[in-house]
Amino acid sequence: MAASPPRPLLRLLLTLALALTVAAAGKISAPRTPISRDIYHSSDSLLREIKALVAQHSDKLSMDTITTSNKGYSADLFVVTFNHVKESVDNGSKVHILLSFGQHGRELVTSEVALRLLYILTEKRKIAGVDLSSFERVLENLVIKVVPMENLNGRKHVEEGELCDRRNGRGVDLNRNWSVDWGKKEKDYDPYEENPGIAPFSEPEAQIMRELSRSFKPHIWVNVHSGMEALFMPYDHKNTTPNGASAHLMRSVLENLNHRHFQDSCLVGSGGGSVGYLAHGTTTDYMYDIAKVPMPFTFEIYGDEKASTDDCFKMFNPVDKTTFDRVINKWCMAFLILFEEGLRNLRDAQIVSRVTPDNWVPIGGDVVERNVAQKTARERRKLEGLDLGMQELRTYFRLFMVSTFLLMFMFCTRISKNRNRDSGNVFDP
Repeated sequence: MAASPPRPLLRLLLTLALALTVAAAGKISAPRTPISRDIYHSSDSLLREIKALVAQHSDKLSMDTITTSNKGYSADLFVVTFNHVKESVDNGSKVHILLSFGQHGRELVTSEVALRLLYILTEKRKIAGVDLSSFERVLENLVIKVVPMENLNGRKHVEEGELCDRRNGRGVDLNRNWSVDWGKKEKDYDPYEENPGIAPFSEPEAQIMRELSRSFKPHIWVNVHSGMEALFMPYDHKNTTPNGASAHLMRSVLENLNHRHFQDSCLVGSGGGSVGYLAHGTTTDYMYDIAKVPMPFTFEIYGDEKASTDDCFKMFNPVDKTTFDRVINKWCMAFLILFEEGLRNLRDAQIVSRVTPDNWVPIGGDVVERNVAQKTARERRKLEGLDLGMQELRTYFRLFMVSTFLLMFMFCTRISKNRNRDSGNVFDP
Protein backbone atom coordinates (compact mmCIF):
# COMPACT_ATOMS: atom_id res chain seq x y z
CA MET A 1 0.00 0.00 0.00
CA ALA A 2 1.32 3.39 -0.92
CA ALA A 3 2.05 5.73 1.92
CA SER A 4 -0.42 8.63 2.33
CA PRO A 5 0.99 12.18 2.11
CA PRO A 6 1.74 14.00 5.34
CA ARG A 7 -1.20 15.90 6.83
CA PRO A 8 0.33 19.40 6.40
CA LEU A 9 0.94 18.71 2.73
CA LEU A 10 -2.60 17.37 2.31
CA ARG A 11 -4.06 20.51 3.86
CA LEU A 12 -1.95 22.63 1.53
CA LEU A 13 -3.13 20.70 -1.52
CA LEU A 14 -6.77 21.01 -0.44
CA THR A 15 -6.39 24.75 0.12
CA LEU A 16 -4.77 25.18 -3.30
CA ALA A 17 -7.53 23.19 -4.98
CA LEU A 18 -10.18 25.26 -3.25
CA ALA A 19 -8.52 28.50 -4.34
CA LEU A 20 -8.33 27.32 -7.94
CA THR A 21 -12.00 26.34 -7.83
CA VAL A 22 -13.03 29.76 -6.52
CA ALA A 23 -10.90 31.52 -9.15
CA ALA A 24 -12.38 29.42 -11.92
CA ALA A 25 -15.87 30.13 -10.65
CA GLY A 26 -15.13 33.86 -10.71
CA LYS A 27 -14.16 33.64 -14.37
CA ILE A 28 -17.46 32.05 -15.28
CA SER A 29 -19.59 35.02 -16.28
CA ALA A 30 -23.23 35.29 -15.37
CA PRO A 31 -25.64 34.30 -18.14
CA ARG A 32 -26.22 37.11 -20.62
CA THR A 33 -29.74 38.15 -21.51
CA PRO A 34 -30.30 37.83 -25.26
CA ILE A 35 -32.06 40.45 -27.37
CA SER A 36 -35.82 40.25 -26.87
CA ARG A 37 -36.57 39.83 -30.56
CA ASP A 38 -40.31 39.60 -29.93
CA ILE A 39 -40.19 43.17 -28.56
CA TYR A 40 -37.39 44.88 -30.48
CA HIS A 41 -37.15 45.50 -34.20
CA SER A 42 -34.06 44.41 -36.04
CA SER A 43 -32.18 47.32 -37.60
CA ASP A 44 -33.45 46.32 -41.05
CA SER A 45 -37.10 46.00 -40.00
CA LEU A 46 -37.01 49.28 -38.07
CA LEU A 47 -35.67 51.17 -41.08
CA ARG A 48 -38.20 49.50 -43.38
CA GLU A 49 -41.02 50.60 -41.09
CA ILE A 50 -39.72 54.16 -41.00
CA LYS A 51 -39.48 54.26 -44.79
CA ALA A 52 -43.08 53.02 -45.05
CA LEU A 53 -44.21 55.69 -42.58
CA VAL A 54 -42.46 58.40 -44.61
CA ALA A 55 -44.14 57.18 -47.80
CA GLN A 56 -47.52 57.15 -46.08
CA HIS A 57 -47.13 60.71 -44.73
CA SER A 58 -45.17 62.40 -47.50
CA ASP A 59 -47.02 65.65 -46.78
CA LYS A 60 -45.18 65.93 -43.46
CA LEU A 61 -42.19 63.59 -43.63
CA SER A 62 -39.19 63.24 -45.91
CA MET A 63 -36.13 61.00 -45.64
CA ASP A 64 -32.55 61.40 -46.80
CA THR A 65 -29.90 58.70 -46.97
CA ILE A 66 -26.35 59.98 -46.62
CA THR A 67 -23.31 57.77 -47.30
CA THR A 68 -19.71 58.67 -46.47
CA SER A 69 -16.49 56.65 -46.62
CA ASN A 70 -13.11 57.06 -44.98
CA LYS A 71 -10.07 54.83 -45.57
CA GLY A 72 -12.11 51.87 -46.74
CA TYR A 73 -14.81 52.18 -44.09
CA SER A 74 -18.30 53.28 -45.21
CA ALA A 75 -21.35 54.34 -43.20
CA ASP A 76 -24.97 55.13 -44.08
CA LEU A 77 -27.06 57.61 -42.13
CA PHE A 78 -30.82 57.98 -42.47
CA VAL A 79 -32.29 61.39 -41.63
CA VAL A 80 -36.06 61.84 -41.31
CA THR A 81 -37.41 65.41 -41.44
CA PHE A 82 -40.77 66.35 -39.96
CA ASN A 83 -42.27 69.63 -41.13
CA HIS A 84 -45.92 70.11 -40.23
CA VAL A 85 -46.62 72.05 -43.44
CA LYS A 86 -43.84 71.15 -45.86
CA GLU A 87 -44.79 73.73 -48.48
CA SER A 88 -44.54 76.61 -46.01
CA VAL A 89 -41.50 78.84 -46.18
CA ASP A 90 -39.28 78.80 -43.11
CA ASN A 91 -38.97 82.52 -42.41
CA GLY A 92 -36.80 82.08 -39.34
CA SER A 93 -39.70 81.78 -36.94
CA LYS A 94 -39.62 77.97 -36.78
CA VAL A 95 -37.56 76.18 -34.17
CA HIS A 96 -35.10 73.64 -35.57
CA ILE A 97 -34.72 70.46 -33.53
CA LEU A 98 -32.13 67.74 -34.21
CA LEU A 99 -32.45 64.37 -32.43
CA SER A 100 -29.96 61.51 -32.62
CA PHE A 101 -30.73 57.97 -31.43
CA GLY A 102 -28.62 54.83 -31.40
CA GLN A 103 -25.18 56.44 -31.32
CA HIS A 104 -24.07 53.45 -29.26
CA GLY A 105 -24.98 50.15 -30.87
CA ARG A 106 -25.98 48.31 -27.69
CA GLU A 107 -28.64 50.90 -26.73
CA LEU A 108 -31.46 49.44 -28.85
CA VAL A 109 -34.28 51.05 -26.88
CA THR A 110 -33.31 54.53 -28.07
CA SER A 111 -34.11 53.71 -31.71
CA GLU A 112 -37.46 52.29 -30.63
CA VAL A 113 -38.27 55.68 -29.07
CA ALA A 114 -37.38 57.34 -32.39
CA LEU A 115 -39.80 55.10 -34.29
CA ARG A 116 -42.67 55.65 -31.85
CA LEU A 117 -42.06 59.40 -31.80
CA LEU A 118 -42.36 59.55 -35.60
CA TYR A 119 -45.67 57.72 -35.38
CA ILE A 120 -46.91 60.19 -32.78
CA LEU A 121 -45.85 63.22 -34.84
CA THR A 122 -47.67 61.99 -37.94
CA GLU A 123 -50.60 59.89 -36.72
CA LYS A 124 -51.22 61.65 -33.40
CA ARG A 125 -51.37 58.42 -31.44
CA LYS A 126 -52.38 58.89 -27.84
CA ILE A 127 -49.78 58.34 -25.13
CA ALA A 128 -51.22 56.68 -22.05
CA GLY A 129 -54.63 58.13 -22.85
CA VAL A 130 -53.41 61.72 -23.26
CA ASP A 131 -55.07 63.54 -26.16
CA LEU A 132 -52.40 65.20 -28.28
CA SER A 133 -54.70 67.29 -30.48
CA SER A 134 -53.83 70.45 -28.55
CA PHE A 135 -50.21 69.93 -29.51
CA GLU A 136 -50.92 70.79 -33.16
CA ARG A 137 -50.13 74.48 -32.70
CA VAL A 138 -46.74 73.67 -31.26
CA LEU A 139 -45.89 71.37 -34.17
CA GLU A 140 -46.75 74.11 -36.66
CA ASN A 141 -43.76 76.04 -35.36
CA LEU A 142 -41.17 73.24 -35.49
CA VAL A 143 -38.93 71.54 -38.02
CA ILE A 144 -37.62 68.28 -36.54
CA LYS A 145 -34.83 66.13 -37.95
CA VAL A 146 -34.58 62.62 -36.51
CA VAL A 147 -31.58 60.32 -36.94
CA PRO A 148 -33.15 57.04 -35.78
CA MET A 149 -29.98 54.95 -35.85
CA GLU A 150 -26.74 56.92 -35.99
CA ASN A 151 -24.51 53.87 -35.57
CA LEU A 152 -26.02 51.34 -37.98
CA ASN A 153 -22.78 49.38 -38.43
CA GLY A 154 -22.26 49.06 -34.67
CA ARG A 155 -25.88 48.02 -34.25
CA LYS A 156 -25.28 45.18 -36.73
CA HIS A 157 -22.43 43.91 -34.54
CA VAL A 158 -24.74 43.85 -31.53
CA GLU A 159 -27.38 41.92 -33.45
CA GLU A 160 -24.70 39.40 -34.40
CA GLY A 161 -23.98 38.73 -30.72
CA GLU A 162 -21.60 41.46 -29.53
CA LEU A 163 -24.14 42.65 -26.96
CA CYS A 164 -21.74 44.94 -25.08
CA ASP A 165 -20.34 46.76 -28.11
CA ARG A 166 -21.05 50.49 -28.18
CA ARG A 167 -18.53 51.37 -30.91
CA ASN A 168 -19.00 51.81 -34.64
CA GLY A 169 -18.08 49.27 -37.31
CA ARG A 170 -14.35 49.77 -36.92
CA GLY A 171 -14.13 50.03 -33.17
CA VAL A 172 -14.42 53.78 -32.51
CA ASP A 173 -16.72 55.34 -29.91
CA LEU A 174 -18.65 57.94 -31.92
CA ASN A 175 -19.29 59.96 -28.75
CA ARG A 176 -15.54 60.46 -28.31
CA ASN A 177 -14.74 61.35 -31.94
CA TRP A 178 -15.70 65.06 -31.83
CA SER A 179 -13.20 67.87 -31.55
CA VAL A 180 -13.87 69.51 -28.16
CA ASP A 181 -11.17 68.19 -25.80
CA TRP A 182 -10.64 65.23 -28.14
CA GLY A 183 -8.25 62.45 -27.22
CA LYS A 184 -7.77 63.25 -23.55
CA LYS A 185 -7.75 60.11 -21.41
CA GLU A 186 -8.75 59.84 -17.78
CA LYS A 187 -7.08 57.43 -15.33
CA ASP A 188 -9.92 54.95 -15.76
CA TYR A 189 -9.80 55.17 -19.57
CA ASP A 190 -11.01 51.97 -21.22
CA PRO A 191 -9.60 51.64 -24.77
CA TYR A 192 -12.31 49.13 -25.69
CA GLU A 193 -15.17 51.35 -24.53
CA GLU A 194 -13.82 54.82 -25.32
CA ASN A 195 -11.58 54.58 -28.38
CA PRO A 196 -11.69 58.16 -29.76
CA GLY A 197 -10.35 57.28 -33.21
CA ILE A 198 -7.13 58.42 -34.86
CA ALA A 199 -8.27 62.06 -35.08
CA PRO A 200 -11.34 64.21 -34.50
CA PHE A 201 -14.01 63.36 -37.07
CA SER A 202 -12.06 60.40 -38.40
CA GLU A 203 -15.34 58.46 -38.56
CA PRO A 204 -17.89 58.88 -41.38
CA GLU A 205 -20.81 58.89 -38.94
CA ALA A 206 -19.37 61.85 -37.04
CA GLN A 207 -18.56 63.64 -40.28
CA ILE A 208 -22.16 63.33 -41.47
CA MET A 209 -23.57 64.53 -38.17
CA ARG A 210 -21.23 67.53 -38.16
CA GLU A 211 -22.32 68.55 -41.67
CA LEU A 212 -25.95 68.06 -40.69
CA SER A 213 -25.53 70.40 -37.73
CA ARG A 214 -23.88 73.00 -39.96
CA SER A 215 -26.56 72.94 -42.65
CA PHE A 216 -29.62 72.61 -40.42
CA LYS A 217 -28.45 74.95 -37.63
CA PRO A 218 -30.57 73.46 -34.83
CA HIS A 219 -31.83 75.46 -31.88
CA ILE A 220 -32.26 72.26 -29.85
CA TRP A 221 -30.06 69.17 -30.00
CA VAL A 222 -30.65 65.94 -28.08
CA ASN A 223 -28.28 62.98 -28.06
CA VAL A 224 -30.34 60.04 -26.76
CA HIS A 225 -28.62 57.27 -24.77
CA SER A 226 -29.45 54.62 -22.19
CA GLY A 227 -27.69 53.41 -19.06
CA MET A 228 -29.47 55.56 -16.48
CA GLU A 229 -32.27 58.15 -16.31
CA ALA A 230 -30.98 61.70 -16.59
CA LEU A 231 -31.35 65.05 -18.35
CA PHE A 232 -27.90 66.45 -19.10
CA MET A 233 -26.60 69.74 -20.45
CA PRO A 234 -22.96 70.66 -21.21
CA TYR A 235 -20.29 70.02 -20.21
CA ASP A 236 -19.19 66.40 -20.47
CA HIS A 237 -15.43 67.02 -20.41
CA LYS A 238 -15.38 69.04 -17.18
CA ASN A 239 -17.26 69.16 -13.94
CA THR A 240 -19.14 72.36 -14.61
CA THR A 241 -21.92 73.94 -16.65
CA PRO A 242 -21.57 76.98 -18.95
CA ASN A 243 -22.03 80.47 -17.54
CA GLY A 244 -24.50 83.18 -18.40
CA ALA A 245 -27.96 83.41 -19.90
CA SER A 246 -27.60 80.36 -22.15
CA ALA A 247 -26.87 78.10 -19.20
CA HIS A 248 -29.82 79.52 -17.31
CA LEU A 249 -32.06 78.91 -20.32
CA MET A 250 -30.94 75.27 -20.66
CA ARG A 251 -31.28 74.53 -16.98
CA SER A 252 -34.71 76.16 -16.87
CA VAL A 253 -35.97 73.94 -19.69
CA LEU A 254 -34.58 70.76 -18.10
CA GLU A 255 -35.87 71.57 -14.63
CA ASN A 256 -39.34 72.38 -15.98
CA LEU A 257 -39.37 69.13 -17.92
CA ASN A 258 -38.16 67.19 -14.89
CA HIS A 259 -40.81 68.75 -12.66
CA ARG A 260 -43.73 68.56 -15.08
CA HIS A 261 -43.13 65.06 -16.37
CA PHE A 262 -40.77 63.16 -14.09
CA GLN A 263 -41.87 64.59 -10.73
CA ASP A 264 -38.27 65.72 -10.13
CA SER A 265 -36.98 62.13 -10.26
CA CYS A 266 -34.40 62.60 -13.05
CA LEU A 267 -30.81 63.65 -12.51
CA VAL A 268 -30.32 67.16 -13.96
CA GLY A 269 -27.02 68.93 -14.57
CA SER A 270 -23.83 68.68 -16.55
CA GLY A 271 -22.80 65.26 -17.82
CA GLY A 272 -19.29 65.63 -16.43
CA GLY A 273 -20.55 66.68 -13.03
CA SER A 274 -23.33 64.14 -12.66
CA VAL A 275 -22.30 60.81 -14.20
CA GLY A 276 -19.22 60.27 -12.09
CA TYR A 277 -16.63 60.44 -14.87
CA LEU A 278 -15.51 62.94 -17.50
CA ALA A 279 -16.02 62.27 -21.21
CA HIS A 280 -13.84 63.97 -23.83
CA GLY A 281 -14.69 64.59 -27.47
CA THR A 282 -18.47 64.30 -27.07
CA THR A 283 -21.12 65.45 -29.50
CA THR A 284 -23.06 67.61 -27.06
CA ASP A 285 -19.99 69.63 -26.03
CA TYR A 286 -19.23 70.28 -29.71
CA MET A 287 -22.81 71.34 -30.35
CA TYR A 288 -22.54 73.93 -27.61
CA ASP A 289 -18.97 75.20 -27.97
CA ILE A 290 -18.48 75.04 -31.75
CA ALA A 291 -21.88 74.72 -33.44
CA LYS A 292 -23.36 77.30 -31.01
CA VAL A 293 -26.60 75.40 -30.53
CA PRO A 294 -28.60 77.33 -27.89
CA MET A 295 -29.97 74.18 -26.23
CA PRO A 296 -27.79 71.05 -26.56
CA PHE A 297 -28.80 68.14 -24.33
CA THR A 298 -28.03 64.49 -23.63
CA PHE A 299 -30.92 62.34 -22.44
CA GLU A 300 -30.33 59.01 -20.69
CA ILE A 301 -33.64 57.18 -20.90
CA TYR A 302 -33.23 53.82 -19.15
CA GLY A 303 -30.84 51.79 -17.01
CA ASP A 304 -31.04 48.61 -14.93
CA GLU A 305 -28.70 49.19 -11.99
CA LYS A 306 -29.15 45.61 -10.78
CA ALA A 307 -27.92 44.03 -14.01
CA SER A 308 -24.45 42.52 -14.15
CA THR A 309 -21.85 44.57 -16.00
CA ASP A 310 -21.49 41.63 -18.39
CA ASP A 311 -25.24 41.50 -19.04
CA CYS A 312 -25.28 44.52 -21.34
CA PHE A 313 -28.59 44.03 -23.08
CA LYS A 314 -30.40 43.95 -19.74
CA MET A 315 -28.35 46.84 -18.37
CA PHE A 316 -29.19 49.20 -21.25
CA ASN A 317 -32.60 47.98 -22.47
CA PRO A 318 -35.92 46.88 -20.95
CA VAL A 319 -36.32 43.12 -21.36
CA ASP A 320 -40.08 42.72 -20.78
CA LYS A 321 -42.97 44.19 -22.76
CA THR A 322 -44.55 46.06 -19.83
CA THR A 323 -41.36 47.94 -18.97
CA PHE A 324 -40.59 48.47 -22.65
CA ASP A 325 -43.97 50.15 -23.29
CA ARG A 326 -43.70 52.25 -20.15
CA VAL A 327 -40.24 53.55 -21.10
CA ILE A 328 -41.21 54.27 -24.72
CA ASN A 329 -44.38 56.14 -23.77
CA LYS A 330 -42.74 58.07 -20.95
CA TRP A 331 -39.91 59.37 -23.11
CA CYS A 332 -42.05 60.14 -26.15
CA MET A 333 -44.16 62.34 -23.89
CA ALA A 334 -40.96 63.85 -22.49
CA PHE A 335 -39.91 64.88 -26.01
CA LEU A 336 -43.27 66.52 -26.68
CA ILE A 337 -42.97 68.54 -23.48
CA LEU A 338 -39.39 69.42 -24.41
CA PHE A 339 -40.61 70.75 -27.77
CA GLU A 340 -43.18 72.87 -26.00
CA GLU A 341 -40.79 74.18 -23.32
CA GLY A 342 -38.05 74.79 -25.86
CA LEU A 343 -40.32 76.74 -28.21
CA ARG A 344 -41.63 78.94 -25.43
CA ASN A 345 -38.23 79.65 -23.88
CA LEU A 346 -36.48 80.31 -27.18
CA ARG A 347 -39.13 82.84 -28.13
CA ASP A 348 -39.18 84.47 -24.73
CA ALA A 349 -35.41 84.86 -25.07
CA GLN A 350 -35.96 86.25 -28.61
CA ILE A 351 -33.64 83.63 -30.12
CA VAL A 352 -36.36 82.93 -32.69
CA SER A 353 -39.14 85.31 -33.71
CA ARG A 354 -42.58 85.04 -32.19
CA VAL A 355 -45.46 84.41 -34.59
CA THR A 356 -47.45 81.90 -32.57
CA PRO A 357 -51.20 82.35 -31.96
CA ASP A 358 -52.22 84.28 -28.88
CA ASN A 359 -53.94 81.25 -27.33
CA TRP A 360 -52.47 77.75 -27.15
CA VAL A 361 -52.90 74.76 -24.88
CA PRO A 362 -49.87 73.18 -23.20
CA ILE A 363 -49.87 69.40 -22.87
CA GLY A 364 -51.65 68.50 -19.69
CA GLY A 365 -52.13 72.15 -18.77
CA ASP A 366 -54.67 74.98 -18.92
CA VAL A 367 -55.31 77.44 -21.71
CA VAL A 368 -52.63 80.09 -21.84
CA GLU A 369 -54.03 83.45 -22.99
CA ARG A 370 -51.81 86.25 -24.15
CA ASN A 371 -53.78 89.53 -24.50
CA VAL A 372 -52.64 93.15 -24.51
CA ALA A 373 -52.81 93.43 -20.74
CA GLN A 374 -50.54 90.40 -20.31
CA LYS A 375 -47.95 91.20 -22.94
CA THR A 376 -44.44 92.11 -22.00
CA ALA A 377 -43.39 95.72 -21.51
CA ARG A 378 -41.48 95.49 -24.79
CA GLU A 379 -44.63 94.47 -26.66
CA ARG A 380 -46.69 97.20 -24.97
CA ARG A 381 -44.15 99.80 -26.05
CA LYS A 382 -44.42 98.54 -29.61
CA LEU A 383 -48.22 98.88 -29.52
CA GLU A 384 -48.00 102.37 -28.03
CA GLY A 385 -45.53 103.36 -30.74
CA LEU A 386 -47.87 102.06 -33.42
CA ASP A 387 -50.78 104.06 -31.94
CA LEU A 388 -48.73 107.26 -31.92
CA GLY A 389 -47.63 106.59 -35.47
CA MET A 390 -51.21 106.17 -36.64
CA GLN A 391 -52.24 109.40 -34.91
CA GLU A 392 -49.47 111.29 -36.71
CA LEU A 393 -50.47 109.77 -40.03
CA ARG A 394 -54.08 110.86 -39.51
CA THR A 395 -52.94 114.43 -38.68
CA TYR A 396 -50.74 114.61 -41.79
CA PHE A 397 -53.60 113.30 -43.91
CA ARG A 398 -55.97 115.99 -42.62
CA LEU A 399 -53.39 118.73 -43.33
CA PHE A 400 -52.86 117.33 -46.80
CA MET A 401 -56.58 117.39 -47.55
CA VAL A 402 -56.96 120.98 -46.29
CA SER A 403 -53.93 122.12 -48.30
CA THR A 404 -55.25 120.40 -51.43
CA PHE A 405 -58.65 122.05 -51.04
CA LEU A 406 -57.09 125.52 -50.62
CA LEU A 407 -54.87 125.04 -53.66
CA MET A 408 -57.82 123.93 -55.79
CA PHE A 409 -59.88 126.92 -54.59
CA MET A 410 -57.07 129.37 -55.41
CA PHE A 411 -56.55 127.75 -58.82
CA CYS A 412 -60.23 127.94 -59.72
CA THR A 413 -60.48 131.58 -58.52
CA ARG A 414 -57.52 132.62 -60.71
CA ILE A 415 -59.02 130.91 -63.77
CA SER A 416 -62.32 132.72 -63.20
CA LYS A 417 -60.60 136.12 -62.97
CA ASN A 418 -58.65 135.51 -66.19
CA ARG A 419 -61.80 134.59 -68.06
CA ASN A 420 -63.57 137.76 -66.90
CA ARG A 421 -60.61 139.88 -67.97
CA ASP A 422 -60.44 138.24 -71.40
CA SER A 423 -64.16 138.69 -71.86
CA GLY A 424 -63.93 142.42 -71.14
CA ASN A 425 -61.17 142.98 -73.72
CA VAL A 426 -63.21 141.46 -76.53
CA PHE A 427 -66.33 143.64 -76.15
CA ASP A 428 -64.65 146.97 -75.30
CA PRO A 429 -65.16 149.63 -78.10
